[in-house]
Amino acid sequence: MVVLKSKNELLKLKEAGRISAQALKLGGEAVKPGVSTWKIDQVIHDYIVSEGATPSFLNYGGFPASACISVNNEVIHGIPSQKRIIREGDIVSIDVGACKDGYHGDNAWTFAAGAISDEAKSLLETTEESLYAAIKAAVKGNRLGDVGYAVQSTVEKKGYGVVRDYVGHGVGRNLHEEPNVPNFGLPGHGTRLLPGMVIAIEPMINIKGAGVRQLSDGWTVVTASGSLSAHFEHTIAITEQGPVILTAL
Repeated sequence: MVVLKSKNELLKLKEAGRISAQALKLGGEAVKPGVSTWKIDQVIHDYIVSEGATPSFLNYGGFPASACISVNNEVIHGIPSQKRIIREGDIVSIDVGACKDGYHGDNAWTFAAGAISDEAKSLLETTEESLYAAIKAAVKGNRLGDVGYAVQSTVEKKGYGVVRDYVGHGVGRNLHEEPNVPNFGLPGHGTRLLPGMVIAIEPMINIKGAGVRQLSDGWTVVTASGSLSAHFEHTIAITEQGPVILTAL
């Protein structure tokens, strides 16, 4: 069941979103050649705790860190490690959430480590573009199919693959709530968007093909093709005045 949020709940979600967004920003600033993904996770964890919040991902389903940090062909759910050292030219996806006063924020971004290839740069730019196209489509009266189609149509023009095995979701007192928010769809189809809905829109886009597979660690998801993948995400509220990004700084 989709839970519509009150004005007071939206204020709490906005605060959780602010903390999540700042944690993501600090994590992104730490993405540099020679830095471990574990160190980036520590930066994120320490900031969230300093704000009196709790890392939403830590121990969620047994996940052992405060952020998912995925490098190059890793799509999502990468586990931070002292052994995983960022190299020049890597692209690093950071997904992080924070819980404050019982409400969650959730956001993700893919960062460049130093100078990256033109191929990687195009992937990042297009995936980010698809996120904002989807947010633009997330207006009262539209349907989730309009949101998913906005992502799909933006990235498939470039020949990129839209991951279908993992999707966006509702956000509130739980990190993952109804409805599911696919990054593909048919305009005019799916759940109708209503004021008070809060959803995480999160395109996960591969340079080659939509296929993914999970590694033996039980968490890390990689592209089946071995190609690069990018992940961008904002938590937004549907309002009478239009979409509001709750994880904006």
